[in-house]
Amino acid sequence: MEKIEYMTVFDWLNEITVKKTSPNDFSQSDWDDWNSYMVHRFLSMNISYIDIVNYVQNINPQNKKEIYTIYREMIPQRKVWNKYIKNQNKKDSKELSNIIASKLSIGSDEASSYIPILGKEGITEVLGDLGFEKKEIKKLIKTI
Repeated sequence: MEKIEYMTVFDWLNEITVKKTSPNDFSQSDWDDWNSYMVHRFLSMNISYIDIVNYVQNINPQNKKEIYTIYREMIPQRKVWNKYIKNQNKKDSKELSNIIASKLSIGSDEASSYIPILGKEGITEVLGDLGFEKKEIKKLIKTI
């Protein structure tokens, strides 16, 4: 079996949840690959582990072995799949903000806050008043 050159966050998650290797068995280069933030982030995607992650996040991220040991001891040994939760907030396009800003004679930052208030229908109306074609309006509306 070939030795892995570096450990990814997924390798560390597998160590925590399945293999449960002793922290002393890892080399210094393995510990250099540890990223506390990413391990916390991925483990927090599993609703069963939220309380554990919340507790462990209070530990200094530089205490890698301590964090690993706590997770290793507190999380049951089984193969788990942690669904990655994406950000649900869509970013407004700068182009749309600038268009709304010019129409309403306001700054683009203020226009960004108006976009959710106007909604798709209001923005469609504003863009239609400005002479945009339906195809262009659809493209701009997708950013909302």
